[in-house]
Amino acid sequence: MNIFLREIKAHRTSLILWSIGMFFMVIGGMAKFATFSTSGQSINDLMSTIPDTIKAILGFGSFDLSKASGFYGMLYVYLLVMATIHSSMLGAGIISKEEKDRTAEFLMVKPVSRARIVTFKLLAALANVAALNLVTLLFSIAILGKYSNGENINNEILILMLAMFLLQLIFLFIGTGIAAASKNPAIPASIATSYLLIAYIMSVVVDLNKNLAFLKYITPFKYFDAQSMISGGGLDPLFIVISLGIIAGLVWATYALYKRRDLKV
Repeated sequence: MNIFLREIKAHRTSLILWSIGMFFMVIGGMAKFATFSTSGQSINDLMSTIPDTIKAILGFGSFDLSKASGFYGMLYVYLLVMATIHSSMLGAGIISKEEKDRTAEFLMVKPVSRARIVTFKLLAALANVAALNLVTLLFSIAILGKYSNGENINNEILILMLAMFLLQLIFLFIGTGIAAASKNPAIPASIATSYLLIAYIMSVVVDLNKNLAFLKYITPFKYFDAQSMISGGGLDPLFIVISLGIIAGLVWATYALYKRRDLKV
């Protein structure tokens, strides 16, 4: 339990800063929506002049941007990227930071097995991920309540945040798995975030070329479609199962690889 509390305290400041970032992303985005709504200019007409390639890259999709729900759907892509970057960096860092900080020897001499060390670290990481998701949920509900003009999309926001949480877990455990496998504690975060960038680019490629739709099984960013969720489509059961399977496999890999690796002290 001391390891859990130690990790919570170690990442407390980071969590606060990421939470503030999510707050400003939501309030800044919805303030832009309010500006467009009062300007008399149709934002949908404005967006129709943007090439499809640019819209795909920026994550605009085909949302009805005249509604708060549609504008939030566009904004959600950026919230998702921020949340998954946080998760992947957290996962990579929380496993390898003892070696990076040269404190592995101090941790290893304690009468605690490697499995318990990993368990407490993963629990602390889960707490951080869940906290960031929760504050994003609360910020989103509160801020959209101000700008929605009576449109009630709280249920849709809950579904979006559930999808975000699943993707946060995937990238969290991608980070822990890479860190557990890596012999160099300085590179897991770079590898994890590089894969995240590649996965996002692949999701854009799928939007641009429907012949490459098979890539949606490879990039987690295509597992749950924001437009479908906002329209009441909910979460795709197939991708829920795929997500849970990936998470379970990565958790197993984290434990197995961490037990076998030689730690630098």
